[in-house]
Amino acid sequence: MALNYEVKKRVFGFDETKTEKYVAQMKTLGVVGFKDLCDEVSKIGMAPRGVVKLVLDGLIDTLNMNINKGFSVQLGEFGCFRPGINAKSQEKQEDVTASTIYRRKIIFTPGFYFKDMLTRASVEKMSWPGNGTVSGGSSNPNPDGGGSDGNQGENPLG
Repeated sequence: MALNYEVKKRVFGFDETKTEKYVAQMKTLGVVGFKDLCDEVSKIGMAPRGVVKLVLDGLIDTLNMNINKGFSVQLGEFGCFRPGINAKSQEKQEDVTASTIYRRKIIFTPGFYFKDMLTRASVEKMSWPGNGTVSGGSSNPNPDGGGSDGNQGENPLG
């Protein structure tokens, strides 16, 4: 398994010089859709596809209910899901209200199994058409429009 990255030019506006630098950016090859995920789990776990879909749908519904109540949900070695927010800072304590919260999100902290997998994964530079090298994957990282490719501006809760 390899984690793919590409080199991107970024403008860092931390000072007046607006320094341009180059940085490695994670690049996914695409999105595994829910149907395909159910099929893969069914083949590996030898459970009928319908049972896999039923269990995953139940898990999603249960996660939704508990996170909406404000609970963190621990899924064993898989990891933990917890609710989170981003809020604007205020000068005075009494100025902090619900209206200063500008983003609600779900934070996933991977468990040991996934952390260990990432430490063992190799890292390779991704080649894309137009940069003088041979293509290494799909030109559209999210063909169905789902998922996230590092865009922190997305609101995962809508």
